[in-house]
This record gives sequence, structure tokens and C-alpha cells, in this order.
Amino acid sequence: MNRVQEAFAKARDEGRGALVIYLTGGFPNLDESGELFKAIDDAGADIIEVGLPFSDPIADGPTIQAASQQALTSGASVAGILEMISGIKPEVSAPLVIMGCYNPILAYGLKEFAGDAAAAGVSGVLIADLPPEESDDWCATAAAGGLATVFLLAPTTKSERFDQIISRTTGFVYVLSRQGVTGVRDALPAGVPDLVTRVKQHTRIPVAVGFGVSNARQVASVCAVADGAIVGSAVVSVVAEQETADRRVKAVGEIVSQLARGCRAPAPSDAKQQTT
Repeated sequence: MNRVQEAFAKARDEGRGALVIYLTGGFPNLDESGELFKAIDDAGADIIEVGLPFSDPIADGPTIQAASQQALTSGASVAGILEMISGIKPEVSAPLVIMGCYNPILAYGLKEFAGDAAAAGVSGVLIADLPPEESDDWCATAAAGGLATVFLLAPTTKSERFDQIISRTTGFVYVLSRQGVTGVRDALPAGVPDLVTRVKQHTRIPVAVGFGVSNARQVASVCAVADGAIVGSAVVSVVAEQETADRRVKAVGEIVSQLARGCRAPAPSDAKQQTT
């Protein structure tokens, strides 16, 4: 069992779902980014996704696109983000998972990236635009470097492809709550429970739900059916709204603490309405 799966197992043993928090690496700049990730860890995140900023993202909505652009403008790079991770890892207990697109990783070099990421303290990698059918090279490289792999599974994914995706997943299955791009939503789609149930029929690997999960109530609803909830855009938005570094650190700690309470709360009695 790798560190990513251990985090889910720990949450399960505590009778709750795991909280996965995403924030764009290098946002608003590399100097502040590390402090924000430490605040996320301190506030109760079980797993932290570090976004790899890219100029042409595949699944990112406007909020994360803007954060990525600011990070790139501020000088963020793959090497810079790995260096940042290396610097904070001794102070961060949650496993760190890099989430990004294939192009920057391919340009860096698969073996070089896997080796440097593992050396920096990264526990897993999610490449959003890498189809499972074309992932053999990366999966072998990641496994050799001790990195867990995470794949996306969408509501439109055919059941016959579930096993193909799951067989290559060694971290957790990232279930998209809906089609489209990332972003805050008022409610989660009604089909989320059924989709999670279908996925769980194919695997014992942890299943977490993201895309549109934005508050503690939605986190509680998701954790009632899945092993964890993933929140990204809501956290990025809170950081973007603050005017100073101190306020950004305080604000990110506050929202993650609220979301963490959702993992421990019983599912809302109107959970069905929350997923309409």
C-alpha cells in the first residue's frame, strides 16, 4: 500500500471520508505557494494535489486557468515546483500528488520527472490528458520510481472501459461528478451516487469525487457514497480573493478546516437534493 492509499485507509479507520485539496503550484508565486500548501496540511487535508501550471490546460475551468496563468507569469516551472515541494515536504504530513497535463512532463522527460518528483517527496501523479490506452510508458516509469498513478473516470465513461482505467490506477480513482471543466457549483449532479457505486463494483482501490465539490455540505454528501471528496476551484478562489500573503494563508486554512469538518459530518438529510 502506497502513501496515497494509506491516507484513505487512515480516514476510513476513523470512520470518515478523506479530504483531497487541490491548489495550483506556484500560485500566486513560488515564494508564497509553499506556505499555502503547509497551511492546507495544517488545516486537515488528507491528500494534497499540487497543480502543475500549463498554458493550454485540458480540464481546468476559468478559476484554475487564471491561477495557472498567474503562476506562469510569476516564473513557475516544473523544476521550480518540484524544488518548492522538496522544501516544504519535511513540514507536510499529507501525501502530495501532482496533477497536470502530459506536455510539461514529456518535455521534462518521463524518467527525469518521475525521479525528481519522487526525490522531492511526491507520492503520486495524475496526468489529466493521458488516455489509459497510451499510458504504458508512464505507468511503468512511475512504478519504477515509486509513484502512485491516478486516472480520471467521467460520467460518460463506458462500463467496459472501467477495468482498463482501474487496472492502471495505483493511487485512487478520480471520479468526475459531471462533464465539462473544473469550477464551483451550487449542487452536485444526481447521478454521482450511482456512478460511484458502479465504479466500486470494479475495484477495491479508493474512489474520490471531484469537479464541482465546493463546500462542507457537498463534501459530506460525497463522503457518504465515496472514499473521499476533492475540492479545488473553491480553494483557489479563496486564495485569489485575498490581497496580502498573510490573508491568503489565513483564508486557505479557514476554508480547508471547514471542508475537513464536512468529511466528519453525517450526510445531509436532503443529500438527494444536494446532488440535483
